[in-house]
Amino acid sequence: MFKLKVADAKLLRDMITSISILVDEATFKLDPEGMKLRAMDPSRVAMVDFEWPKTVFEEYMCTEPTKMCINISELLKLLKRAGKDEVVELSLDEKTSRLQLKITGKYARNFTMPTLEASEEEVPTPKLTFNVKAKTTTQGLSQAIEDAQLVSDHVRIEADAEKIVFNAAGDLMGATITLQKGSDTLLDLEIKEPAKSTFSLSYLSEIIKTASATSDIATMEFSTDMPIKIDFQQTKEGKLTFYLAPRIETE
Repeated sequence: MFKLKVADAKLLRDMITSISILVDEATFKLDPEGMKLRAMDPSRVAMVDFEWPKTVFEEYMCTEPTKMCINISELLKLLKRAGKDEVVELSLDEKTSRLQLKITGKYARNFTMPTLEASEEEVPTPKLTFNVKAKTTTQGLSQAIEDAQLVSDHVRIEADAEKIVFNAAGDLMGATITLQKGSDTLLDLEIKEPAKSTFSLSYLSEIIKTASATSDIATMEFSTDMPIKIDFQQTKEGKLTFYLAPRIETE
């Protein structure tokens, strides 16, 4: 049994949109302390780790640990009907096992949608050590990725003590985007040792573009030829972190 109330419909919609880029069906875990989701995309190249403590909600009631599995795109259709300052309530009808969604603003609307069978798969947190930690603005990071996409479908990210460099090379054109330490975009840079790794731009751009709606600051962590971790700092409490496996280049 649970009942959740979110005072800012846009906050909820942006968060669900971020999750939707990787998974079609999402199994949320709810307990008395809050709501969590950890899931991999079908190709198992990327992972999302999401957490909202109960303090994010205007009202939060969950009497015992439970799982809620829903079709994300169907939920988004309903959430897109809510204006920025409207209130969204989510609850479970235990008799029918249907999710009830109520939007209250200029007028009230009630929707119901089916829940799905919850996944039993436990996705562990990756145990990784990183040599590079870079704090950037999400806007600057998003623009760098967009620049790289003009010429290629993948990007090599390199870091040394003074800068992060995005290198993209296509059949005809190339691009080099440099973020200098201490600039308006690269706010902080910690290096144990220089590193470089290559990633798919289709994944990277979608993650950064959608998650930047929830956050102004992103922290990237990576090592040579290892997955990248991108943590999007939330305005309220909570966590939105993505992991993306590298593209292993063959000579």
